[in-house]
Amino acid sequence: MVVEVEIAKLRKFQEFLRTDDKLVFQDLLNQCKLYAPYASTMASTIKEVPLFISMLFGQHKKIIELEKKILMLETLATKTETTVSARTVQGPVEKVEDSIVQTNRSSC
Repeated sequence: MVVEVEIAKLRKFQEFLRTDDKLVFQDLLNQCKLYAPYASTMASTIKEVPLFISMLFGQHKKIIELEKKILMLETLATKTETTVSARTVQGPVEKVEDSIVQTNRSSC
């Protein structure tokens, strides 16, 4: 119940935001609701602290997920570059050799 009251207070801020920013702020409030049961276990004299911790936790979790995705994409890109470089190193000589081998096979 405390969560809903505090979120209602925060919505006053949301009213004055641009449309795009309202969506971002709504996501932040959703993080607050998502982790509020865990944050409610905190003993804080300031009611907003558990809500802000919930928001920070949600954002930090998203950052970690994005960092993992970036690392994965960088790894894939490095592997792709290595594969492309290996093919480039083969270069024209290997292509000519392949053509000769295929031509010889065709004529047999």
